[in-house]
Amino acid sequence: MTTHADIEDMLARTAMGDRAAFAGLYRATSAKLFGVALRILNDRAEAEEVLQEVFVRIWHKADRYRANGLSPMTWLITVTRNLSIDRLRRLRATGVTRAGNPDEATAHMADPAPGPEAQVVAADERARIDACLDELEAARAGAVRGAYIEGLSYAELAARHEVPLNTMRTWLRRSLLKLRECLSR
Repeated sequence: MTTHADIEDMLARTAMGDRAAFAGLYRATSAKLFGVALRILNDRAEAEEVLQEVFVRIWHKADRYRANGLSPMTWLITVTRNLSIDRLRRLRATGVTRAGNPDEATAHMADPAPGPEAQVVAADERARIDACLDELEAARAGAVRGAYIEGLSYAELAARHEVPLNTMRTWLRRSLLKLRECLSR
């Protein structure tokens, strides 16, 4: 099993151009990152392309990860999530999927609905998150929901809440810190 420290080490060595470390990082994390991309895109081919983009970006920008006590998987998942959302926005803007028809692309997918046990766990987690979001001011909670549930950009959120872009960034950063603190209780 690959540990937090192993992934940090592979990222550090990847930043120095170590191909073996990069290959190890791919083996250790690609399945999880592919799952993140697939969950957002609901299209296997698109998720595979995003995964390729993710690892190209990691190869070129591994030096941007800083070991600061946070999980390196959080950084990798964030990169994957952001690229997946960008891809999803581009697909929605064109209105065309790989199959040429938005309904055709999802017609042959397996039922993605979670099983009963997963639904109970998800409901419990959702209740915890909702309770923590309720501790935030309403506008800030709305901004967090817009960014992380609806996939809105900082600019879209700033326009929605009629605040400057940097104010929105500050709202989200501070709100996430408060949520992390709340969820850790």
